[in-house]
Amino acid sequence: MFRLWGKIWKSNHLIKDTVVCDDSDDTRTHKIFRGLEEICYEFDLENPIWLDSTITDFKRHSKTRFYQDSFIEQIEFDYLEIQVIEED
Repeated sequence: MFRLWGKIWKSNHLIKDTVVCDDSDDTRTHKIFRGLEEICYEFDLENPIWLDSTITDFKRHSKTRFYQDSFIEQIEFDYLEIQVIEED
């Protein structure tokens, strides 16, 4: 079981969160991208752009934050955070 936790934060308060589960035999990278797409769909957001800093953070901690510079449209929150909470 692979689970990815998505959270929206504003002024240090958790506004929304969701957990996406994936039981497929796909690669970890595909599970992460598909999970992020599902999180963004549920929160009615566009998919963020992976910057070098977000990739580095995710590789190091299995967790990263997407700030305004990762989104093309204006966002009404401080950042979107994703975190792997369970892996096979």
